[in-house]
Amino acid sequence: MSLVKKPEMTEKKVAANARNRMLARGPVTAEGKARIGAAQLRHGFYAKSQEHALRSLGEDPADYEELLQGLFGEFKPVGALQKELVRRMARVLWLMDRADRSQEGHALRRAKSADHGRDNRLHARMMRLKMTADSLRLLVQAVAREHYVTTPADLEKMKNLHQDGVMNEMGEIALALFYQLQAPGTGEDGLDPYEAARRMVAQAKEIFGIGLTPDYPPPANGTAADSSQPPEDAQEDGTAEEDEQYPYISAAEWEARERPRHLLENILKRQVDVCEAERKALLKESLAGPSPYEFAAEIAPSHAEALLMRRTQDANMREVRRLTNLLLKIQRQEHKMQGLEASDEDLVSHDVRENKDS
Repeated sequence: MSLVKKPEMTEKKVAANARNRMLARGPVTAEGKARIGAAQLRHGFYAKSQEHALRSLGEDPADYEELLQGLFGEFKPVGALQKELVRRMARVLWLMDRADRSQEGHALRRAKSADHGRDNRLHARMMRLKMTADSLRLLVQAVAREHYVTTPADLEKMKNLHQDGVMNEMGEIALALFYQLQAPGTGEDGLDPYEAARRMVAQAKEIFGIGLTPDYPPPANGTAADSSQPPEDAQEDGTAEEDEQYPYISAAEWEARERPRHLLENILKRQVDVCEAERKALLKESLAGPSPYEFAAEIAPSHAEALLMRRTQDANMREVRRLTNLLLKIQRQEHKMQGLEASDEDLVSHDVRENKDS
């Protein structure tokens, strides 16, 4: 049983409610409706300062007007409370749209930056592959000579390529073959002992100004042939120069070195083809542009405010739900009260008619 006593409806109260309802129906004429609409537009966002703020943010106040009028037309608020709830709902929905535009603008900025950076990365990789292919071609030309001996420059170039990870596992094999094709007795510096000794003597001559001392003598196990006379088994394709430079390498040793030399040459040629194929694939990828999945990965929100923006969106959505539920609840309650009042009026009218008849 309710402790609140229900007010009794008298004829005087019923008549007063009827008069009040007539006064609360709002404007009827076109002028009155236009006046009320203009009054609504002067509220909230449509104050002068707020309108200036909207335009400063790149937003059109007419869009907010359309949103507000749409909500007023949908919910048809009656009274100050319902109208204020509709305005608050319009404001929250507008803020949600602004947050969406902010996220899309940030994603667009990231996409442009990522696309520019992607092009730079692809061009840098293509240039790197081209430089690597050119270096490998020079090595192929050097190794293609029949009596090839690894030079310090070739060894250093191969070490740099291997350190850069260009050839991956094949780099280990190629580097091992370069070491194998060094002159007998050569150390890690890529110079055979006799070449190192000759350089040391040359440096000493330059320092002390000695220019008449003969070059460092050839090794004891080497042939003492005159350097101006080519060996008898020298070929006309340039192998005589190698034979004269390394006279202590026998013909059998030269023959044994041919197999690793051919293997090294084939490996280097294969790597040149791999670099060219990869460069062409990168060029094709650069012209085609990023895929939708790549774009989605590049514009994924990772900035510091991304989580805050998401939480703000969730809070705005909850606010819209609360305002909508509250507005609908108030309207249902008013409709219920109006139904009760109408029922009471019908009862009173029925009693009045019966009294008159009696």
